[in-house]
Amino acid sequence: MERAAPARLVVFDLDETLTRHDTLLPYAGGLLLRKRPWRLPLLARVLPPVISFLLGRCDEGRVKQAFIKATLGGSHREEIAAWTERFVPRLLAHGMFADALQRVADHRRRGDYLVLMSASTDLYVPAIARELGFNETICTEVRWEGETLEGSLTTPNRKGAEKARCFTALKERHPGLRTVAYGNSNTDLPHLRLADQGILVNGSARARHAAQSFGVSCVDWH
Repeated sequence: MERAAPARLVVFDLDETLTRHDTLLPYAGGLLLRKRPWRLPLLARVLPPVISFLLGRCDEGRVKQAFIKATLGGSHREEIAAWTERFVPRLLAHGMFADALQRVADHRRRGDYLVLMSASTDLYVPAIARELGFNETICTEVRWEGETLEGSLTTPNRKGAEKARCFTALKERHPGLRTVAYGNSNTDLPHLRLADQGILVNGSARARHAAQSFGVSCVDWH
C-alpha cells in the first residue's frame, strides 16, 4: 500500500497572489460609497501620510491606518460584519485566480496545513480563509473600541520583513514540516526565500529576476 506523503506547512499571500487585485481598497471604498458617502472629504486626511511614505519618512502601515480611519472609522461591528458577508462571496466568485483556487484545493486535499498570511486586515481576511478551508490566518489587525471600529493598527503591517518574521515563527511552531510559500511581489521575497519551496506568482520582471537569484521559482496563474 502506498504511503501518504507527509503534510507540509503551506503559506499563501492574498492580494494579487490568490486575488486578481488589491482587496482593501474595494472593501473599504465599497462600504464608504454605499453607506457613508458623506465621509468622502475625510480622504484628504490620507494625503499627509502618503506624502511622508513617498518621501521615505514612514512605512506603508501609516498610510493604511489613515485610510481605514478615514473610510471605516466609527463603523459599528454589525455593519462591518454585514458588509464582510456581502463582500467575501463576491470576491471569491469574481476576483480570484482560478489556478490559485485549484492550488489551494490541491494542498487541502493533500492534508497540508494551510496558512493565509496577508498585509490586509482582520476585518475580512479571516472570513476569506474560512471559506477557502485554511487552518490559520495571519494578517494586519485593527483596533476596536467596544463595538465601534477605531481603525488604528494593533499589529505591525504584515509585509516585507514583518512577513518574514511571522513565517519564521510559523516554522518554529511546526518543526519538521517541509514549508511551501506563495507570494507575488518583491516584498514577499524575504519570506519566500525562507521556505523550502518558494513560489513567485505573476511577478514583475524585476521580481522574477530577484527570485531567481534566491532560488525561488516563478509561475503564472490565470
